[in-house]
Amino acid sequence: MIYYSYDEFAVDVKKMAKQIRDEFKPEAILAIARGGLTLGHSLAVALENRNLFSLNSIHYEGDKKLDTIEIFNVPELGKFKKVLLVDDIIDSGESMVEIKRELLKRYPHLELKIATVFYKQKALLLPEYRVKEATEWVEFFWDVHI
Repeated sequence: MIYYSYDEFAVDVKKMAKQIRDEFKPEAILAIARGGLTLGHSLAVALENRNLFSLNSIHYEGDKKLDTIEIFNVPELGKFKKVLLVDDIIDSGESMVEIKRELLKRYPHLELKIATVFYKQKALLLPEYRVKEATEWVEFFWDVHI
């Protein structure tokens, strides 16, 4: 297991935001709760974008992958064309494939790009904006266990 600290995150967000600003300029940011909320908020601040939304997706319970993918609380995105979809990590990619499919079914006009801090090379899809390859379980600084 590796620990991903706030200090690393702060550097990575600046790097990612610059690349996104230069290449994509999203009209809205859609963070996947819960893992994508911290990155989504930080990118919204860095990109000076107040159109920050979230949706819920459940495919893991702790570190156990579930047999189903539940997607709910999808926001109204009809007035946007370019949306950045944000999560903490793409592991298998199964959740992201389903989320992308659901969004494009509801909003076929969207240009969707994906941003994650971590990704696994074997995933079904790779994010357009990514920083680190995950080769083991990642413990994020925002996953505080009390």
